Amino acid sequence: MTQAATSLKVTPLNAAHRAAGAKMVDFGGWDMPVNYGSQIEEHHAVRTDCGMFDVSHMCVVDLRGENVRSFLRGLVANNVDKLQVPGKALYSCMLKPEGTVIDDLIIYFFSENWFRLVVNAGTAEKDVAWMNARNAATNSGITITQRRDGANAFALVAVQGPNARAKAWEVLPETKAASADIKPFNAVIVEGTAYGEVMVARTGYTGEDGFEIAVVADRVNDLWNALTAVGVKPAGLGARDTLRLEAGMNLYGQDMDESINPLDAGLAWTIDLVSERDFTGKQALLEQGQKAQFLGLILREKGGILRAHQQVVTAQGNGEITSGTFSPTMQQAIALARLPMGVAIGDTVHVVIRDKQLAATVVKLPFVRNGKILAV
Repeated sequence: MTQAATSLKVTPLNAAHRAAGAKMVDFGGWDMPVNYGSQIEEHHAVRTDCGMFDVSHMCVVDLRGENVRSFLRGLVANNVDKLQVPGKALYSCMLKPEGTVIDDLIIYFFSENWFRLVVNAGTAEKDVAWMNARNAATNSGITITQRRDGANAFALVAVQGPNARAKAWEVLPETKAASADIKPFNAVIVEGTAYGEVMVARTGYTGEDGFEIAVVADRVNDLWNALTAVGVKPAGLGARDTLRLEAGMNLYGQDMDESINPLDAGLAWTIDLVSERDFTGKQALLEQGQKAQFLGLILREKGGILRAHQQVVTAQGNGEITSGTFSPTMQQAIALARLPMGVAIGDTVHVVIRDKQLAATVVKLPFVRNGKILAV
């Protein structure tokens, strides 16, 4: 390990990445693989077959106690009362009182006394501190446990692609009966596998089908090697970013953060403003409303690549690109952008790239989903 990497946090798979020749980068204080040789090949493997990602830098947090559901009703913007069947998952955001985004996360319901959260790597400490403060302020009396360190630590592997579930079952046959019929955004916990207790969730961040698998940390190398042996291609952060951008999925810190109203970040579908339930940030959202749209752009002129922070000139005023890349699937430059409210799907706008204004078409998200190009 290099001297620079020694100050970074590492996942239990760090040595495996290095042994596989991965190019490692500092990702929010974590030493993570950006690719294993060809980011493009890794991207296409996920779209056409199967790839896997080490997402153990993400943090699993278990919330237990009699008042967990009522605590979550006030903590997150989506409505946890939608979670009634054990294993059901919900995507949501935690908001500041001003209505801006502390973090986006997934909540899994397993029982009235036990909900599981998966939060972003770079925000985990801030998130848990916020939860602890809200727990104290509301006198909820719940237990908040990070599953990142020690004997109870979990590692996370995302197996994604049209063949992902079949490949996962080759390695985890004990989970097939329990997970074969679960729908997207559901999870099961299976004990007694070759890798101990395993949580298999039909979730992911690529726009493809697959599983996110939580396994005890000291067995994750065995799982990774077994998946490799059945033909699952390791993929790094580079492919993860192009895949999620094609799928129109927000990245915390780029597409939204503590300065952004989630209504302006395309996250209205994750917010319940209709029920009488109150939650932190609700009043601010009701007062502010939506002031911008979150839409896709396809560059129509040659001369540049779309990147974050580029200005978008429209007839209704200026907007800004939040994430941009060259799409390996579409072979076009694409972006996610926050645009003025009057802009419509199909409009031609102009992106300022260096000293030029290049034409782009406004499209509905996502660009690609389940291997199919949806935006043209």
